[in-house]
Amino acid sequence: MPSPPPPPHNNLLTDDPANPDTARAAPPRSWAALEPLTAPTFRLLWITWVAANTCMWMNDVAAAWMMTSLTTSPVMVALVQSASTLPVFLLGLPSGALADILDRRRYFIFTQLWVAVVALLLCVAILSDWINAPMLLALTFLNGIGLAMRWPVFSAIVPELVTRSQLPAAMGLNGIAMNASRIIGPLVAGAVIASAGSHWVFVLNAILSVASAIVITRWKRTVAPNPLGRERLGSAMRVGMQFVRQSPRMRAVLVRVAVFFLHSTALLALLPLIARALPGGDAGTFTIMLASMGAGAIVGALLLPQLRHRLRRDMLVRLGTCVTSVATIAVAFAPTIWIATPAMALAGLAWLCTANSLATSAQLALPDWVRARGMSMYQMSIMGATALGAAFWGQTASLVGLHAGLTAAGISGVVVMLAVQYFLADRSREEDLTPSQAFTAPVAATPPEHGRVQVSIEFRIDPARAEDFRLLMQESRRSRLRQGALEWHLLHDVHDPACYVEQITDESWTEHLRRFTRVTAWDVALRDRKLAFHLGDGPPVVHRRIIDR
Repeated sequence: MPSPPPPPHNNLLTDDPANPDTARAAPPRSWAALEPLTAPTFRLLWITWVAANTCMWMNDVAAAWMMTSLTTSPVMVALVQSASTLPVFLLGLPSGALADILDRRRYFIFTQLWVAVVALLLCVAILSDWINAPMLLALTFLNGIGLAMRWPVFSAIVPELVTRSQLPAAMGLNGIAMNASRIIGPLVAGAVIASAGSHWVFVLNAILSVASAIVITRWKRTVAPNPLGRERLGSAMRVGMQFVRQSPRMRAVLVRVAVFFLHSTALLALLPLIARALPGGDAGTFTIMLASMGAGAIVGALLLPQLRHRLRRDMLVRLGTCVTSVATIAVAFAPTIWIATPAMALAGLAWLCTANSLATSAQLALPDWVRARGMSMYQMSIMGATALGAAFWGQTASLVGLHAGLTAAGISGVVVMLAVQYFLADRSREEDLTPSQAFTAPVAATPPEHGRVQVSIEFRIDPARAEDFRLLMQESRRSRLRQGALEWHLLHDVHDPACYVEQITDESWTEHLRRFTRVTAWDVALRDRKLAFHLGDGPPVVHRRIIDR
């Protein structure tokens, strides 16, 4: 494989450079949505992603339909969705950390083999007549662990393969992959269930998963070894959480995506019951409705370049949420499949546009070194909200009825999203996350093997500008903590009002050096802004000390 493209420049053609959501670039080309497929490696992995998601939908359809034959409880049926998605919420962060510190290619292969093994276990349980509702949920949970491992690594891979300008289109193609599989998977699963039985669905799932693993071996990814070695898993998880906590843009994205999926999952979680309630409802009805939603999402992905040109991302999220809610209520009250099917297609179109806008915002808020961890927390937000939403709306439907439960999900989804966008508005500037080598790492004659490292940087500041300097240093605090520092403090000398000391504590000497590999163009610009306040004849004085235990 050719070496990854150089990090693209982060400046966008916008009316307001501080806000990328006001972008008004030239009108997109008619084939812009498919442009990333011209990259051979992206095309290869994208086809693999289609196959992997086809396996996921085959498994989910077969498991959900099997559950309706094992129990009539809406809660148990909805819990199939919870069992499938909850592992991503529980294991997403360690999986993302592993994807950032291990070879992503080998890790991707392992996830496919895991899914194949679980599919074979399901097949054995069915053929042995051991299967029951609790066992089906347990094996669905194990399959979800494969999803928890797979999604962060693929999300981190995509920006390696395309340029920044192609990233929204690449994310749209991921949506096409997901929703093409939403059509292919249910259709194949429905045909296999009807003709041969559910266990053959899981056999086919295992075969496709192994085939996908073999295809991934053709990806010849070149990875330069890190001279500092691999991060420890615990430290990598801590840094990932710190980055997201100190990133206003990522926090805003996570809240929005959680709200959207908490409510929109009601439609998918209760769809088997909706399909059964329609005249002549059977497995074929369920399959057609799922396929219609996938077809609508594919149309949405192809329309996205034009929609992004006309609407800001926050407006797309708002509009997509509203349309999804309207479509959910329409499906709930549809008297026949002829009305439910176009409503499902509309729901799929709106769902894709909303999810793509949020995913693109998350990708643009993350530098590559923490991308898998950041996207794992994005997926955790989705899956945690999906698992909670499926259980909550299933219980709601049990108490107030199917139609009333879906209506409540639709209305509350719009109200809560509008409230979140109003009260938690994302007003932060988009940062230039291009990697930079502007900071020179220190060299110690004898690198310390133990103990935390404390760095002190002494500034001389005009007291008349002290308040502005303090405000700027809050940005420095976020920057240091996002890079992995344990602690940050700003000290002010009691006897010398012009003396301010920035104090940073790192976990170890290695982790201190690792922060220098995470510097971005935004960090360099921030340093220059801090230096503009400094009054000394020379640069600020820097001291590095080891904290004795």
